[in-house]
Amino acid sequence: MPLPPRWVRRLLLAPGVVLLAITVVTTVPAWALLALAASPLVPGRLRPLRVLWVGAVYLVWDAAALLALFILWVASGFGWQVRSPAFQRAHYQLAGWFLRVLFWQARWTLRLTIDVVGTDPDTALPGRPELVLCRHAGPGDSFILIHALVNWFRREPRIVLKDSLQWDPAIDVLLNRLPNRFLAPGPDSRGPVTEQIGHLATGLDDDDAFVIFPEGGNFTPRRRLRAIARLRSLGLERMALRAERMQHVLAPQPGGLLAALDAAPDAGVIFVAHTGLDRMLTVTDVWRELPMDKRIVMRFWSVPPEEVPVGRQERIDWLFDWWARIDAWISANRDGPA
Repeated sequence: MPLPPRWVRRLLLAPGVVLLAITVVTTVPAWALLALAASPLVPGRLRPLRVLWVGAVYLVWDAAALLALFILWVASGFGWQVRSPAFQRAHYQLAGWFLRVLFWQARWTLRLTIDVVGTDPDTALPGRPELVLCRHAGPGDSFILIHALVNWFRREPRIVLKDSLQWDPAIDVLLNRLPNRFLAPGPDSRGPVTEQIGHLATGLDDDDAFVIFPEGGNFTPRRRLRAIARLRSLGLERMALRAERMQHVLAPQPGGLLAALDAAPDAGVIFVAHTGLDRMLTVTDVWRELPMDKRIVMRFWSVPPEEVPVGRQERIDWLFDWWARIDAWISANRDGPA
């Protein structure tokens, strides 16, 4: 389904979410009783009630974020100063607060814990811009990464995202006010993808983190095979063979990284892997795993700018080398992180 124009999303979708949240809050006792009655009929401890709670919390969270964003818009002179440094910082602080609330609920409702390992001092303390390259697998992994960058490492992310994420009104409003880029394939996009990525990566500050997912989508076995076939169709047999040896990740698409490195030559590079959500590939998988009772481990590797290769082909090989390393780490840690 094509994404509606911005004015439709602002005038219909956003108010609709707020009204729906109010309706859910006023009727949640009745829904809770129904979910509680259905719980003995469904495997898992109070699974229908937990699903209802998670859905209701996320809806209210989205509506509350929209109301807070509306207040910021009014305070900025009805959008006049919304892109000024002070209001940009206010939006990052708002994002950090709402992410803390979201993951507090995740810990309580889903028994979800998140651990970060392998961090270097330069990822925890501002000092230089960073290009952050993360694998993409499982529901909510991008939320977890942004939560870590904003709330733990005090970074201001610039994110490359799919345009379909703008169906979520809070994400749509917040991230379109900050320096991010929603990429739309086809003739409706604003120029070639690599050109847009390069433009977004230009002018990074010391506390910025440019976030990109080189795989282009969540890992599934079918997508893995399609990525390998695509490499072969382009005549890249050597890369296809390397991709076949990686079992838990998709073949990375190097164009975005190359554009970002050219635009931000002084930036370091951080590679991010994670385990804990690997087996939740479909809605059925997520339903089966609730309550999750998961320990998610995120592994950070930091590469200083002087260790980044210079030549185009060297950078592509370097990216595949790192993705093979991430694949090996996932193999060793997915069933019981060390």
